Amino acid sequence: MGRGSGVRALAARLGHAFTPHSHDSAGKTDSALESSSKGMRVLGISFAVLMVTAALQAVIVAWSGSVALLGDTLHNVADALTAVPLAIAFWVGRRAATRRFTYGYGRAEDLAGIVIVMLIAASAGLAGYEAVRRLVDPQDVRALGLVAVAGVVGFVGNEWVARYRIRVGREIGSAALVADGLHARTDGFTSLAVLLSAGGTALGFAPADPVVGLLITVAILFVLRDAAREIYHRLMDAVDPDLVAEAERILAGVPGVARVGAVRLRWIGHALRAEVEISVRHDASLIEAHAVAVEAEHRLIHELPRLRAATVHADPDGPAGADHHAVLATHR
Repeated sequence: MGRGSGVRALAARLGHAFTPHSHDSAGKTDSALESSSKGMRVLGISFAVLMVTAALQAVIVAWSGSVALLGDTLHNVADALTAVPLAIAFWVGRRAATRRFTYGYGRAEDLAGIVIVMLIAASAGLAGYEAVRRLVDPQDVRALGLVAVAGVVGFVGNEWVARYRIRVGREIGSAALVADGLHARTDGFTSLAVLLSAGGTALGFAPADPVVGLLITVAILFVLRDAAREIYHRLMDAVDPDLVAEAERILAGVPGVARVGAVRLRWIGHALRAEVEISVRHDASLIEAHAVAVEAEHRLIHELPRLRAATVHADPDGPAGADHHAVLATHR
């Protein structure tokens, strides 16, 4: 290697040491846009499938008067409508960070989750009301064969949507989309309950239809509980403890890291951000310590799933008895 190339190599190392790591810029932004586009596509297709399913069921509801099928239809409509706030959230989440919203707009997905919970609650309330009203004022159910077919149609439509949402949600790291897929899967099984209604009525058990309607309402309430818990965890910045353990393992394997301190992770939309503390040799130069921090950030971004950015704080490890944060003791 010539003298000129050696100087250029040294300059490149120093430039990298003093330049903020760029994994949160072009490459990561392109990945985020691609993820949002996939999310928008799956929402659009699943919305269309569920609305067609619900429309077919609604026609049979009007013809048959089945309150169990009505409850399932309302649930399917609510599930389809959850695509609307999620689509808005994906669109808003594409916006760049500003001086006011310095972390960007990814948390719009959490706000969409609150709307989804409200839609599920509304569908449970309406389905329960209709079931109770039918128990108090019984009515004949007609076209039992079509009611059974509608239940099967509801199951097939929901199961297809569930598989699609869950697969793409896991690909792009969207917990909201995965949760919505699991919601659709539960809807599919509630659609099968309509078969019980048709079968019970056909066997001469008149209350079968409103009773199954109440059972479907209970099933919706369980979905509501799980969805509310998922959104609560996101709003409270909860993460899977295994992710924290994995981040600690990655950091511990970085050359130059003497100890791993606090590790904090949070979801912002369908991407993770990290704030971590590491300790390096107390006699390391500023450039050496920064290089360790950059390598730690680099490995975290590449090895921790869905991590889009990390802030790494490097502390000196030693000398013995030294407290490098003494001035902050009263603020912690």
